[in-house]
Amino acid sequence: MAELKAQLRADMTTALKARESMKLGTLRMALAAINNEEVAGKQVRELSDDEVRTVLAREVRKRKEAAEAFAGAGRAEQAATELAEADVLNAYLPTQLSDEELETAVDEAFAEVTAALGAEPTVRAMGQLMKAANARVAGRADGGRVAALVKARLNP
Repeated sequence: MAELKAQLRADMTTALKARESMKLGTLRMALAAINNEEVAGKQVRELSDDEVRTVLAREVRKRKEAAEAFAGAGRAEQAATELAEADVLNAYLPTQLSDEELETAVDEAFAEVTAALGAEPTVRAMGQLMKAANARVAGRADGGRVAALVKARLNP
């Protein structure tokens, strides 16, 4: 079993014993999402820690989007609950890169792709740039942030 999944199960047990209902519900939801991912497809498989982090990041993103929707509808209490759940899940994810660190990673990706192409990358090389940049940030930055920086760099 992946270490991160085992940690989630242990923390769920701790939350159950401590009667922390919000944390318990959030961890149960996260483990259910992980189990759904494991049984999706043609054969059942065990997720690695990186794959578990990907599932958790997706769940955090869902919570933030739901919080925005609730806030837009004037339901502040539900929005706060969604954000609290996102905070619980964020504790299991690596810390996010600052804007400066992300810019440095994108600059390094540009240098790598420029060296590979032998010329300054154009919009047609967006896929290569995103692949190189995402390899450098490895889950420590939202894909939307990375894509926005790459696009900005391509279109000065």
